[in-house]
Amino acid sequence: MNKHKMTVTQKFRRTAATAALGMAALAVGMVPVTGQADETCMSPYMAKIVGQEDYVYVWTLGVEGVGDGQDKLVTVDVNPNSKTYGQVVNTLSVGGRNEAHHSGFTDDRMYLWAGGLDTNKVFIFDVHSDPRQPKLSKVITDFVSKSGGVVGPHTTYALPGRMMITGLSNNKDHGGRTALVEYTNEGEYVATYWMPTDDSLQGAKKTGNYADGYGYDVRVLPRRNSMFTSAFTGWSNYMMDFGKMLNDPEAMKRFGNTVVRWDLHQRKPKEVFDVPGAPLEIRCAWQPNHNYCFTTTALTSKIWLIHEDDQGQWRADEVADVGDPSKVPLPVDISISSDDSMLWVNTFMDGKTRGFDITDPFHPKQVHEEKIGAQVNMVSSSWDGKRLYYTSSLLANWDKKGADNEQYLKLYEWDGKNLAKKFEIDFMKENLGRAHQMRFGAYSLYARKPGEGSRVAQGD
Repeated sequence: MNKHKMTVTQKFRRTAATAALGMAALAVGMVPVTGQADETCMSPYMAKIVGQEDYVYVWTLGVEGVGDGQDKLVTVDVNPNSKTYGQVVNTLSVGGRNEAHHSGFTDDRMYLWAGGLDTNKVFIFDVHSDPRQPKLSKVITDFVSKSGGVVGPHTTYALPGRMMITGLSNNKDHGGRTALVEYTNEGEYVATYWMPTDDSLQGAKKTGNYADGYGYDVRVLPRRNSMFTSAFTGWSNYMMDFGKMLNDPEAMKRFGNTVVRWDLHQRKPKEVFDVPGAPLEIRCAWQPNHNYCFTTTALTSKIWLIHEDDQGQWRADEVADVGDPSKVPLPVDISISSDDSMLWVNTFMDGKTRGFDITDPFHPKQVHEEKIGAQVNMVSSSWDGKRLYYTSSLLANWDKKGADNEQYLKLYEWDGKNLAKKFEIDFMKENLGRAHQMRFGAYSLYARKPGEGSRVAQGD
């Protein structure tokens, strides 16, 4: 196995080298406290859990021969005062294997939307009626036809009364050209916004060499009327075996190299920035005078800062390395702290999490490094920064093989200097599958007496 990993890493290295003006928030009394996992990556239009979360919902990929083999939403009790702390308390299978990937709450935090990158289904879960036992409320099955050919629903991100979904691909060539797709909270299609390309910039300014039309994540800074999208790869790559892809020079050319800034209100692209090497998750600063966002590049192992300068112009600058880029550690998920002081960066290949001091966003400094497992993908941080949750699966065909195919949920506590593991759940031993993305849950205001339960804070 070690020999295999070294070969993959060397080949990856070789091919990689070539290769929102503020909007009014909802009234506190009307917002339930059903939460979102990485509280610091949630939409600013929602209330936030600032105390102890009660549950973590893990969107999980089914594995043939493991349990019922289906994708499922797994509910884990994470309240240390509970008798079932650290245990799976509910599973909800959705039928088949859809390449379960990302999920996100509506702005009223009553429903969780979760996408399947292969079947293009979007599953909508009721998480407010009983946060301990979510129910499947609706399944969107016509995403491709309604959107005009968008494939691979990825990020499901809350805007006021709307859900914005990023696509990863299209149904014409299964390449990386794609779009944003907007829905109402009720699951009704609204509009499709195609990513700008060289032959269709749609009024956007191309600031560098690329306008590739690729998509991945979306985040907003409402106070700057700005929405940002990043770029990954299309269906033909993300559904391919990882080793086969690394050996395919043409496949390694099919990765995105851009971040786009959009006019949030008008849903129009404004600027296309070069961010070479497949920029993935975007995390925007929370403090009112911090007009910037971070992203990391999977293939080149860099931290990039997307920021507004003193003249009001937006820029994209490379500001730090993640590990040793020559070894292609493959940065995947990132999490920013609520006070904009820390950025946690996970690297899939070496299974590590790294904490960066970002008090000077132009010069991030690594202050912690720890191996979480043979592989690690997602990291979700509590609003107070004291708890970090980790899951393992990247993509069904990209996860490691053999003994290194660890599938887990792990909780660590952070004291400012060290991570201390509190519990872990082996998803394979529990016959659940591949643990991918997390979202936090808590009892709603309607389900508690005054003074009980998790505390919430108003969105920006």
